[in-house]
Amino acid sequence: MKIITTEQVHNSLSFAELIPLLKTSFSRSFHMPQRQVHALAPDDNTSHEAFALLPAWNDEVIGNKMFTYFPDNHANHKLPGLFSKIMLFRRATGEPLALVDGTSVTYWRTAAISALASQLLSRTNSHHLMLFGTGNLAPYLLHAHISVRPLKKITIWGRSANKVQSLIDEFSVLYPDISFYTSLDVDQEIPHVDIICCATAAKTPLFNGRLVSTGTHIDCLGNHMADARECDSATIYKARVFVDSSANTLNEAGELLIPIKEGLFSADEIVGELADMCKNSKILRQNDEEITLFKSVGTAISDLVTAYCVYQKINFLNKT
Repeated sequence: MKIITTEQVHNSLSFAELIPLLKTSFSRSFHMPQRQVHALAPDDNTSHEAFALLPAWNDEVIGNKMFTYFPDNHANHKLPGLFSKIMLFRRATGEPLALVDGTSVTYWRTAAISALASQLLSRTNSHHLMLFGTGNLAPYLLHAHISVRPLKKITIWGRSANKVQSLIDEFSVLYPDISFYTSLDVDQEIPHVDIICCATAAKTPLFNGRLVSTGTHIDCLGNHMADARECDSATIYKARVFVDSSANTLNEAGELLIPIKEGLFSADEIVGELADMCKNSKILRQNDEEITLFKSVGTAISDLVTAYCVYQKINFLNKT
C-alpha cells in the first residue's frame, strides 16, 4: 500500500486533465452515501469542531475521505484547522491501494468542480470573474476558472488587503493578459461581473442579490453550515439553482435551507445535481439572460476520482 504525500498530489495534477476527468466520472455510474459529519461536542459545539466521513465507490475503486475540523487550531496550537486523509481500495478485490493526503486533494477537486460548474453553466463569453475569498483555496480557484473561460478581468475581495494584493501580484505575472483588481465597492461591482465565485468562511451574505445582473453565474462553495450562507435569499429566488449533491446541500447548506424556511424556495426547484449536469446538457443554461447558481459542499466521488488519478500517475511512474 502506498503513502501519497502532499507534494506528490501537487506534482501529479493539472486542471487541464482533472476537470474533464471529473466531468466524465460524474456522467458514469457511481455510489455515494450521504456523508457523515459528527460534532465532537454535540452538547455545546460553539467551536464547530467536527469529524467527517465521506465514502464513495465506482467500478474501479472504493474510497473514504476522513477529515477533522478544528477551527481554533491556529490560534491555540499554531496548527492547521483541517486535517484530511483518503483511503483507497481496489473495487474488484477490496485490497488497500493507498493512503492519500486529503487536504491537497480537496483543494484541487474543489477548484476543479467549481470551474466545471462554470464551464457548464456560465455564458461562454464570460470575461469578468469576481472572487470572494483569499484563503488557501483561492489560487487553485483562479487557475481553474482561468482554464475554462476567456477571462479578461478578475476582481478579488477579501478581509485582508495584504492577501488580496499578494494574489494580484502573483497572478498578474502568471497571466499578463488578464487585469486583476481589488474590490473597492462590492455594490458597485456586482452588477458588472459575469461570474461570482464565493469561497469564504462568511456567516452572512457577501453581496446584495438584487444587484446581480441577468446572465450572471454564481458559485457558492465556502459554507457548509445550515445557519450560515454566502448568498442571500434574493439571489436564490432569482436564479436557476444547481447543486453538487442534493442530500448533502439540503442537510448542510444555509444558502438553500434558510430561503426554504422562509418559504421563498423549495427543494423541488433544484434543477439538478452535478451528475445530472454532466449527463444532460438540456438542463443547463437556457439563454444568455438567465441567472444560474451552483451550490456545493463537497462530494466524496470527486475526492475518490482525484485521489485515484494521483495514485495511477504515481503507479505508472514507478513502473517506468
